[in-house]
Amino acid sequence: MTSPLPAGRRCWVEVSLGQIVANFRAVQAVVGDPVEVMPVVKADAYGHGAVPVSQALEAAGARWLAVSHAGEGAALRQAGIRARILVMADLLPWERDTVLAHELTPVVHALEQLPTLEAMAAAAGRKLAFHLKVDSGMGRLGVAPDAATIVAAIRQAPHLEMEGVMTHLASSADYTRDQTERQLAVFERFLDGLAGAGIRPRWVHVASSNPIAFGRRAAWRNMVRPGHALYGYVSPPRGPAPARVLEVRPALTWKTVILAVKDVAAGAEIGYGAMYRAPRPMRIAVLAAGYADGYPHRLSNRGKVIAGGRLAPVIGAVSMDLTTIDISQTPHLRPGDPVTLLGRAGEVVVDAQQIARWAGTISYSVLCGISARVPRLYL
Repeated sequence: MTSPLPAGRRCWVEVSLGQIVANFRAVQAVVGDPVEVMPVVKADAYGHGAVPVSQALEAAGARWLAVSHAGEGAALRQAGIRARILVMADLLPWERDTVLAHELTPVVHALEQLPTLEAMAAAAGRKLAFHLKVDSGMGRLGVAPDAATIVAAIRQAPHLEMEGVMTHLASSADYTRDQTERQLAVFERFLDGLAGAGIRPRWVHVASSNPIAFGRRAAWRNMVRPGHALYGYVSPPRGPAPARVLEVRPALTWKTVILAVKDVAAGAEIGYGAMYRAPRPMRIAVLAAGYADGYPHRLSNRGKVIAGGRLAPVIGAVSMDLTTIDISQTPHLRPGDPVTLLGRAGEVVVDAQQIARWAGTISYSVLCGISARVPRLYL
């Protein structure tokens, strides 16, 4: 029996921190020196591991990082991260102390939050910087773009500093409609209203990965928030998009090993519910990975993996801990041999976007769905 690398692993992920840094550098090169790049490391860095990814990015010069909630920011501080950390997805009441204790920068989504933050900052005897999120048309989190009301609220909070203003685009990859242009126009009018009252925040940010990759310069302002692109992916655009200006490469490879190999006769039923019936005599392999590891159940009878340097189809139902594949084209494979679920093996590639197409989901979900029980190994 062959021993896979790394020895003793059944299912694991390999993350290239060097590739993540290269993707960060690529974003910096596209947007240029005047624009600050704030990597998004929420959701455990899209499944890549927030602490090691943040450490690598900070060492590469990242001065800001973005997380979803205060707990994610606190974990980075406890790991020694010193960069500024923006908490983007609101603060629940029990998270507010965490912001002060770990010197995090909150995003305010409702003006009703300001008096509470003001009282906290006053009690601590310090200024608290925050970024204000404006709902420019996504209809999710964010204050209404009413500059006069916002200016009045800010002036009643002397211990708070509105250091930044941001919004989020709902359809930035869709060039068949004008929603992005309408959102940018709403945001620009809002900024003009602030400027008319003498308020010019230090940081203004709108763009995530797609507006960077397809050169929507009106959305870059002086800060951008790459997430998906940092990990090597740009969502394909809809409609007549301009030329892509950013090239990045995936940083994550997901592997497992073969547990068993067997020959089955024509007509044999494979897996739960007999979802697959062998159309001919076949050689099959059972892999040490399933939906508990994050391999989508919807890849049953749909997905493909790389085995022996060739694509091998998933047959039957993806189980909790096991997945069965057809290795009739690579009959030399044996228990213990490695198989690539996601990544590149030689010239053959299965990336998160391809898996998402097979599973009827999005590549973000594929990456974030890789279970915590799957060890991450850093290269």
